[in-house]
Amino acid sequence: MERANERPRGRVLDRAQGEPDAARVGGHVSKLRVATLGTGAIAARHAGAAAALSLQLVACCGRTEPKAAEFAAKFNCAAYTDFERMLAEQRLDLLIVALPPHAHSGQVEKAAAAGIHLLVEKPIALTMDRAMSMVGAAKRAGVVAACGFMYRFGDAVLHWDARAVAGATGRAGMFVGEFHCNALHADWWREQRKSGGQMVEQLIHIVDLARHQLGEPQSVYARGGNFFHRSVDRYDSDDVSAMILGYDDGRVAVLNATNGAIPGKWAKGWQVIAERMTGQFTGWNAGTLTRTQGEMSVERIDTQTDVFVAQLADVVGAIASNRPPRVTLDDGAQTLRIVLAARDSIAQQREIRL
Repeated sequence: MERANERPRGRVLDRAQGEPDAARVGGHVSKLRVATLGTGAIAARHAGAAAALSLQLVACCGRTEPKAAEFAAKFNCAAYTDFERMLAEQRLDLLIVALPPHAHSGQVEKAAAAGIHLLVEKPIALTMDRAMSMVGAAKRAGVVAACGFMYRFGDAVLHWDARAVAGATGRAGMFVGEFHCNALHADWWREQRKSGGQMVEQLIHIVDLARHQLGEPQSVYARGGNFFHRSVDRYDSDDVSAMILGYDDGRVAVLNATNGAIPGKWAKGWQVIAERMTGQFTGWNAGTLTRTQGEMSVERIDTQTDVFVAQLADVVGAIASNRPPRVTLDDGAQTLRIVLAARDSIAQQREIRL
């Protein structure tokens, strides 16, 4: 993780030429040349965020020509299926990496070595060796490197964070979270060797919030398996799971996930219990903060902030200001460490020390 006093050495926007800015977002220059690696639904969300911030989406790279061409036509950019050719032909400032986790094979490292800033979707890898290779490459290059944990940019989450920083919540001692859905998802998602499983690919968002609120756990114990989809061809990912994150000082996080809940409904919720406040969240923008010590008070948050836009604006600001992003690539690696340990815990049927 980049320290606060380290200045990213990757390409930064030249504001010394006296040219008027093409656009500004929250005071940050947004004349960035951006490309996506990946042309699926998540890449499209990032491309939409780039458009909202008036960034220049100049290229995309997909696995097949038809899919890349369709994406390029929608977002008015050049289409590629050869990643290295895209790097060679386009003068990129920022690469948004939206690949399935199994498809990472050194692209992040190559982009970092070329001085290109990075926003990498979670999970950033399926092994810690691959994850730390990415983190190391970004550090050596001095580029801004962010991880796509967009939940942290929701208004309800930010409200809690502000209260915590101000000392209003007291110490957080317990976190409870869930991720419930019911869908077949993409073919690659159903295979654990490609997606990592539901804990690694979906519940990781809630695990990251637990880590964000409570800090680094010292142990993890998990149980899980494939219960609802045993008859589905090539579906071997976990579809029921639960884990306990242990802290040596007594704090606890309890998280669970299933892909056997209500079809068409994505139920993602969590609760943070602290000394003086309890936060109950039904989404990144929706929550209730209840003061539990002294005179009881209730604050409700329910907004429509686009967290993809907010996340990308933070990356733009980090590049313009030579500062680390709010959520670093190292955050992506450290949260990945927890869910991979949880998967090991299931396989070994024991608590894993971190």
